[in-house]
Amino acid sequence: MSEREQAARGARGEALAALYYERRGYRVLERNFRTRQGEIDVIVHKGDTLVFAEIKTRGGSAIAQPREFVTAQKQRRLILAARRYLLLHPQWAESFLRFDVVEIILPEQGRPLLRCIENAFTL
Repeated sequence: MSEREQAARGARGEALAALYYERRGYRVLERNFRTRQGEIDVIVHKGDTLVFAEIKTRGGSAIAQPREFVTAQKQRRLILAARRYLLLHPQWAESFLRFDVVEIILPEQGRPLLRCIENAFTL
């Protein structure tokens, strides 16, 4: 798969994840928040909860589960990026923080499968 195809698949997964959260009453604050430490795919807010979501999108023939690619190193980078976000947006500093991993499987035919793992890891 080419880089362009991978980027398109990732963008589709992020859009599906944002829609998933919106349908559950969350407000999307950011998509693809980038820092030197890392990138957060989707940041959403609802009530007193701020969610930093890592979106993992794979094709239907993938052998490993998408969540398996959120390694300890990736988690550390996400936490550092989240801390940077909070420094830039102090209005969210008192929120309950949650790190989700959203797995999206895009089969060749049929509907995408989306699984949200809430509190996939903590600070």
